[in-house]
Amino acid sequence: FWDFLILFFCLPVVIFNEITKKRLLGDMSCRIVPFMEVSSLGVTTFSLCALGIDRFHAATSPQASTRPIEQCQSIIAKLAVIWVGSMTLSVPEILLWQLAQDTSPVSGGLTEYCTMKPSSNLPESIYSLVLTYQNARMWWYFGCYFCLPILFTVSCQLVTRRIRGTDKKSECRGAKQGQCERHLNCTIIALTVIYGLCTTPENVCNIVVAYMSPDMSKQTLDLLNLINQFFLFFKCSVTPVLLLCLCRPLGQAFMDCCCCCCEGCGPDTTSSESSADSKLKTEMSSSIFFDKPRETPPPLLALGTPC
Repeated sequence: FWDFLILFFCLPVVIFNEITKKRLLGDMSCRIVPFMEVSSLGVTTFSLCALGIDRFHAATSPQASTRPIEQCQSIIAKLAVIWVGSMTLSVPEILLWQLAQDTSPVSGGLTEYCTMKPSSNLPESIYSLVLTYQNARMWWYFGCYFCLPILFTVSCQLVTRRIRGTDKKSECRGAKQGQCERHLNCTIIALTVIYGLCTTPENVCNIVVAYMSPDMSKQTLDLLNLINQFFLFFKCSVTPVLLLCLCRPLGQAFMDCCCCCCEGCGPDTTSSESSADSKLKTEMSSSIFFDKPRETPPPLLALGTPC
């Protein structure tokens, strides 16, 4: 959902600015767009950490079949912590950016652009905090939004594999259960790889600009900033598609929802059979957030459904 917000709001603003050299929504877009982009990095970072912890718990549980279904309130609480935490850490971006105007050397017209400069109208204490954030912004980006999710995911995967290797003799997991867990692990690894590849150029550019900014022209800095933004848009476009393709229960539910909307949710026999079959597949599959218990087989198996 946050990736959709980035594509729906930030992408048109950036494209409009590049075409017309005018900032859509003025000074407000200069503050909201960086806030939403940094919040997107935080949501992805903390979500990957939460998924890594969930996979670790799934691997270290004594018996995967006895794990209770996680309550909806618990999942909503985790998502609230991720979202509120990401948005709170991105609040300095609102105070850091402001709208500026300059004369274009090519056309001679007045162009608008966003500059990283705290407003002098801020209170003294807040102004000093924003300046401190500006000075530490490059390494904060690199440490929190790049190193943290990658190192966390890699560490959880290594520990999980080590635990599974030592418990292989003492615990015999079902073939389907092990296949589902490997599939979910591959999903998390794929999401981390896409995130790492899309955020690497921005971190490299931030380090280069921090030490070579006086020797670089404004046109070069604007081009680097534009490339970084479109890498973020690419990540926001690929991540939902990758998640729907790799996470089978989520993809099946999405396809059922699309088919239901297209067919008008008609109560015909074909749709009811397909919905029952998709429900059976979803119940037998493992969710990306928790493992469903498998104490008794679904009742539809007794009707002659091939197993």
